[in-house]
Amino acid sequence: MTGFGAADGAVAGGRLHLEVKSVNHRHLNVQLKLPTIVQGLEASVRDRLRARLDRGHVVVSGRWTPEDPGEGAGAQEIQVDVERARAVLAALRRLGEELGLPDDASLEFVARQPEVLSLVQAEAPEAAWEEVAPVLDAALDALIATRAREGQALAAELGTRLRNIGLRLELVEARAPERVIRERDRLREAVAELIGSHAVDEARLAQEVALMADRIDITEETVRLRTHLDAALGLLEGDAPIGKQLGFLAQEMLREINTIGSKANDAPIAEAVIAMKGEHEKVREQVENLE
Repeated sequence: MTGFGAADGAVAGGRLHLEVKSVNHRHLNVQLKLPTIVQGLEASVRDRLRARLDRGHVVVSGRWTPEDPGEGAGAQEIQVDVERARAVLAALRRLGEELGLPDDASLEFVARQPEVLSLVQAEAPEAAWEEVAPVLDAALDALIATRAREGQALAAELGTRLRNIGLRLELVEARAPERVIRERDRLREAVAELIGSHAVDEARLAQEVALMADRIDITEETVRLRTHLDAALGLLEGDAPIGKQLGFLAQEMLREINTIGSKANDAPIAEAVIAMKGEHEKVREQVENLE
């Protein structure tokens, strides 16, 4: 499911801003783009995401700004190597004595010599989980709220599609008993045409009708499909994550719809099966987007 959430708070003497984005994904896939001070807490961040989210490709990014712009992970400081400066100055004086030149070395000249003055990276502070967790939770709260609004819209759409399948199933259930009678009559006419004026063996005909009825019976399939539909609609009324359960039910629904179609041998039932498959495809697509 898609969503976005952001929050900021005081962390390690500065301000931490976190953004959490999610897009559709069958499983929970986490990508972290965290500032240096939070990178040591990546395991804790992942654990919190797994505890609060079930599905989606989730990207957590952030930035940390120190209260004092001259400090923090990106700041640099000047380091003075006094011993190096003394060594440079002593060497200059020895060189002046050897060459008979006056000692006119200046502070500026000594400071320009390599390694006397150098820029070093300031040590980055370390963030505590107790400070980071509230910021992350606030961003997740906002993300979950946007996902919930999308989820409500998806649930309404899925409910419509599932009920449409149920309406087609009612037609199938109504036509199924008549189909056996029509097949019996068709079989009787075919036998009568073959044997001509001879009497029909009613016992044998009844046996063949019973075998045929067993082959084309779709009672079990319609009952199971109705059960799956009711279970799916029941899940949509709850608040818990249901994406994976609906995905499984959708697979089972398609299995029953296909079996009904293979046994149909009836134009209206075949048309109903085609319509159910069309609705089911829309269900399958939307289930991928639901947590």
